[in-house]
Amino acid sequence: MSELEALQTTLEAEHAAVYVYGLLGSRTSQATEPELYDALRAAYEAHRERRDALIGEIAAMDAVPGPAAAAYTAPMGLDSADARYRSALERERACARSSSALVASTTGARRGEAISLLDDAAARELSFRGIPEIFPGTDEYAGH
Repeated sequence: MSELEALQTTLEAEHAAVYVYGLLGSRTSQATEPELYDALRAAYEAHRERRDALIGEIAAMDAVPGPAAAAYTAPMGLDSADARYRSALERERACARSSSALVASTTGARRGEAISLLDDAAARELSFRGIPEIFPGTDEYAGH
């Protein structure tokens, strides 16, 4: 995968994350579920910043940043806090996978930034009841 393709794939994941976290946040009560609400809000803001930075990086390469999808399929069964935690964890893991591919496709400062994205995703997984893993975002090491 080329560096530009990896950046576009990561941007695609960030577009989806902004949507999912916005949806999850809209279904979470700040008053009755403050821990989840705060984690969702922080994730939404982080992914929105990442999305905007990626758009700038791709444009700086004289390429056209991929747009957000016209529509996304909402995760099923978001009527409980547990379901929203699971959905947020799944989204964070998807972002970690795209960041992992970005690490593999880049060098230098951009690779360092990609590693930072991967670190952030791993930390956010913990706020969504994830279990610490070796090499998050790499399926072959899942569960270790």
